[in-house]
Formats: sequence, structure tokens, C-alpha cells
Amino acid sequence: MAGEEIRNTQVIFRDYVSGFPKESDMYISTSATIKLKLPEGSTGSLVLKNLYLACDPYLRIRMQRIENPIVFTSFTPGSALNGYGVGKVVESGHPDFKQGDLVWGTTGFEEYSLITETAQLFKIHHTDVPLSYYTGILGMPGMTAYAGFYEVCSPKKGEYVFVSAAFSAVGQLVGQFAKLMGCYVVGSAGSKEKVSHNHPQYACIIFKCFQLQEEQDWDAALRRYFPEGIDIYFDNVGGKMLDAVLLNMRFHGRVSVCGMISQYNRDPPEGITNMINVIFKRIRVEGFATFDYYHLYPNFLEFVLPLVREGKIAYVEDIAQGLESAPAALVGVYSGRNVGKQVVAVAPES
Repeated sequence: MAGEEIRNTQVIFRDYVSGFPKESDMYISTSATIKLKLPEGSTGSLVLKNLYLACDPYLRIRMQRIENPIVFTSFTPGSALNGYGVGKVVESGHPDFKQGDLVWGTTGFEEYSLITETAQLFKIHHTDVPLSYYTGILGMPGMTAYAGFYEVCSPKKGEYVFVSAAFSAVGQLVGQFAKLMGCYVVGSAGSKEKVSHNHPQYACIIFKCFQLQEEQDWDAALRRYFPEGIDIYFDNVGGKMLDAVLLNMRFHGRVSVCGMISQYNRDPPEGITNMINVIFKRIRVEGFATFDYYHLYPNFLEFVLPLVREGKIAYVEDIAQGLESAPAALVGVYSGRNVGKQVVAVAPES
């Protein structure tokens, strides 16, 4: 098999997106082929068979034309999307990886990927947990929750913590981390099903939540849930919610700015009007990039794996079957259609 050239099904990015992405902004192509044997001299490269792909909110940023990239570059129209995933090494020209190794990191939205940059590719050593977890709790979203909460916010027992998009891939973890260390935690979400915990998978989420659409005045809602104010805000949405939170922060509060999903489809984005509170209340507002903390990944695994194995922390996934389901699964993330972390299962693990 390693020497074969085979057909390689891909999810192709059609063209730059304005507003909410649609399934038609992507299409499935079966015209590409890939050689499963590396070309001569391909030192440091890998061929991966993709098993799981992650539908992450930041991919929307890459669907627009980015003129002066700082962190993200635009997808190339007519080419396969790429993002985080889990794969198995088919062929290796890299001394740190061998055939059959399981890895997670950046890969293509396709059946097989040629990986030439391996700096952010992580070998999977622990397979007693679901492999799909390496697109979520044990992968980039888990590291995001860990770094953004513990490293950026420096939480203390008993503090008041608010998490927006509390049932997202990252938010559900931040809420549980805060609860485990003895904080008072409240989250917000866009679905009554999520907030009421009616979906059986949400029974594991052990912190309070309120539904955005049922609250006409977010400032009033926050004052109701946080009469003493908010010490830590883990921001996944930005916009009007961030504005309302700034009115309710306590002195020397911390805001960890992780994402702004409410703004990704807006042109122009909403402004923030309550920034004066940052001065008056000495609030620290800090954005962060997860890859700046990847050196802490071994520490993170040492911390989170026992919690997963002992059932002290749960993780909700929404797994769509087959690469053909990827466009619908990805688009659904931006309307909150997913139940937990949205994953696409590309191929059987064995």
C-alpha cells in the first residue's frame, strides 16, 4: 500500500466568504490523487491517513481574504481546507515519527495528507481514551482552556467566573476546571436545550448557565447571576457580551480573550463602549494564542488525563460520519447546531 498512488477525497474551499458561511462555500472533490510513498529526499515529511478532523470556530477567519496576516492566513480558493485533526502515519521521512504512529496536529480536510511542517504535530502516547479526544479535550481546545484559564487568569479558589459559549469545545472545559478548583461558575449559551441540560450528553456539565435569547438585557442578567461581580471572564464571543461583562467586573478582574465568534460573520464588527471600566476597575484584558503555550502540553496531559480517566471531568462531542459531512458540520458550528465539540470521523481507527 505504501507505494500506491490512490484517489484522495478532499473538502475544497470554493472562494472567499462574506457573512455567514454556507455549505456551498465548500465542495467535495474526488479528482485528486496522492502517492502514499514519499518522494526521494523528503526528509522531515510524513504521509498521514486522517481519522478525525476538528471543526473549529477560527476556521471562519481563514475563509476571508486576509491582506496582512498576523496569526492566520487565508485558505486558498480551489484548494483543500486544513485544520486540526488526528491521523495515522502511513510513511515517514522524519526521525521522530514512524509508520503506524498516531498523531494530532494540523492536517488537511482530506483522506490523506502530505505533511511537510511537523513542528506542531504531536505524537499520541495514550490510547486508553477515545482518539477523537485529541481534536478536543486532549488537543488544541483542551490546551486553549488550560492556558487561557490557569496561565492567563491565575484563578483562586472561591472566585467568581463567567464563561461565554459555555458548551463549546473550550467553554465546557473552562467551566469544569473552574468548578473543580472551587470557584463559583456561570456560563451562557445560545440554545435552550444546552442550558436546560435536556440533551443527555449535557447531564455531565455541572455549572449554571443562562440562555442568551431569553435575556433581553445581558447586563441585568449578569447582575442577577453575579451580585458580587465577576473576577474572571473567559471570553469566547466578544461583542455585546464583552461590553456587558465589563460593567460587571470586580476590581482587579481578569478577562481572557479566547475568541469572538459573535463577530466572525460581521462586517464591520461591533464596537466596545464600556472600556472605561478597564481603567476604573484596574481590569486586565489579555488575548492569547494557544500555540504560545504548547511547551506546556506535557504538563497539561499530566493534569487532565487523570481527571478524564477518573470521570472527574467530562467532554461532550458531536461526531459527524464521513468526509462528505464536513461542510454541513463546519457551517453548523456558526449557528450553534452542534452538541459539544464538532468532529468529523473520516476513516475507521483500525
